[in-house]
Amino acid sequence: MTIRLPRMSRQRFVLIGILFFHSVNTYMDRACIASAVDYIKRDLSISAEMMGLVLGIFAVGYALFQVPSGWIADRLGPRKALTIVVSVWSVFTALTGAARNALQMLILRFLFGVGEAGAFPGAAQAFFRWLPAKDRGLAHGINFSGSRLGAAFSLFFMPWLILQIGWRWTFVVNGLIGILWATIWLLWFRDNPKDNPKVNQEELDYIEKGRASGFATTVKSSFAEVFTSMNMSLAMVRYFASNVTFFICLTWLPSYLKNQWPDDPRAVYWSATPLIFAAFANWVAGTMVTRLFQRGMPVGSRRITAIVGFALGAAGLLLATQTESLYLFVLLFSLATFGVDMTLSPSWAFCNDIGGANSGAVSGSMNMVGNVGAALSAIVFPLLQNAQTGSANTFFVLAAGLNLIAVVAWCFMNPNRVSDRKLSPSAIRTRFIAMLTSLFVLTGGAVGYHIYESVEKKPAAVVEPNRVDVNDATDSVGP
Repeated sequence: MTIRLPRMSRQRFVLIGILFFHSVNTYMDRACIASAVDYIKRDLSISAEMMGLVLGIFAVGYALFQVPSGWIADRLGPRKALTIVVSVWSVFTALTGAARNALQMLILRFLFGVGEAGAFPGAAQAFFRWLPAKDRGLAHGINFSGSRLGAAFSLFFMPWLILQIGWRWTFVVNGLIGILWATIWLLWFRDNPKDNPKVNQEELDYIEKGRASGFATTVKSSFAEVFTSMNMSLAMVRYFASNVTFFICLTWLPSYLKNQWPDDPRAVYWSATPLIFAAFANWVAGTMVTRLFQRGMPVGSRRITAIVGFALGAAGLLLATQTESLYLFVLLFSLATFGVDMTLSPSWAFCNDIGGANSGAVSGSMNMVGNVGAALSAIVFPLLQNAQTGSANTFFVLAAGLNLIAVVAWCFMNPNRVSDRKLSPSAIRTRFIAMLTSLFVLTGGAVGYHIYESVEKKPAAVVEPNRVDVNDATDSVGP
């Protein structure tokens, strides 16, 4: 007589799917205003300089509230935290459509950034609670592929939707989508998988066993210890490097392609190609992390995947400086984007490894520094363009160098390294406050200068209705 064992439920896959659409939603809401720039400037009589401030103010709220929002996710749990933050940013997204002047727009976009700051740290905390260590790499990869697909999708969908219902109602529709997601999340998700009635005992045992066999050496450390550790410092450096490369896709790339190849009317449309490559990279990297972990290489699963990604990023950028062909440049820059996005899955899984119950705050800290890289990328790119040829080869070489530095950083990142416990609690506290203060100053300075650059007096560009002025499209910052 054959005894049939109960079949394991698959609710953790439902979690990954729900958070995938959560990631899509974050970038749809960000891209909405970029597509509506010209209509907003016309209807609200906002100058190009003030519109730059409206777009840039999002980055202030988003970057500076990464750590606080991550801490909230750790303390309240991802169920309450994500319900609150998604509802908050969705409300402010919808209210953007009701703005009547520049001041109202500034306030709404700042609060939108504050709300969305908790999106990815909250998801990181949910993955820590629901997934074994070996499955987190693929989960993070799928999650971040949603942001890339959402950005690419929005390049085509948002302008069409604005033409159908107007820019004001487009914001309302985006807000309602977020409220719908938050409702589903609140009803389905539980902070502890054992509290979800659809999770059977077999799946619960699988989750708990996988979590217990993870990187336990640093999970028990306090946030202050992890935050000031060598692991965290290196993680911040390498995340800065990846964002410098990737966020050219969301800021200057459309303009660069159009200006470098003015004889090709289709050049600007190729700017969506790297985003598609990036989405695919997250799936490849997530699978690679999972497979290497299953083969008994827990540290290598993170390190090898990231090193391969950064090496591809550096190679793609350097090769892109050697071609004058539009199509070959797009292919090589897409290779670079593919490479740096391969590093997202191991990076966020690494934050789960070293952060444990503090995964939200730890990942938020890394993301905050990444946003400094995103802001500086948008600032430095036009400064390093050759005035005569329009070439940005100097920037690409600089970005390639940062990617190689990130390769070195990953060689020393080890989730099994125990935090420095020889320091006294007061010494750890002092070091924590100093490091956090310096990061806030650095972030505020980078984002502030970014905004200053966007509002500096310059002739207003003549653009066609429903066409994004890429010099204004600065509302997109790191994950």
